[in-house]
Amino acid sequence: MIKHIVMWNLRGETEQAKAAAVATLKRSFESLRGRIPGLLHLEIGVDSSRIDYACDVVLYSEFESQSALDAYAVHPEHLRVKQELSDLRIARHQVDYLAEPR
Repeated sequence: MIKHIVMWNLRGETEQAKAAAVATLKRSFESLRGRIPGLLHLEIGVDSSRIDYACDVVLYSEFESQSALDAYAVHPEHLRVKQELSDLRIARHQVDYLAEPR
């Protein structure tokens, strides 16, 4: 299994604008559930720490294989979400790794 973790900082001059951006991102990614072959798990976490170096939002997802993650990267539904969110982010960080068997 491959774990795919992405963290973003989002645009928003006010708390309300930032909350709207977070809600849009959350809704967009959650719309992918059941639409991407090989996507086993997807969750969106919103930062509650409010410390200055924290990211605003994290995507935690699991894929059955590297090839499933590679297919996700170019899947039309994922590309749709990327397009919807392209103007919302100001920073993005990513880690993909092979999960060790338990």
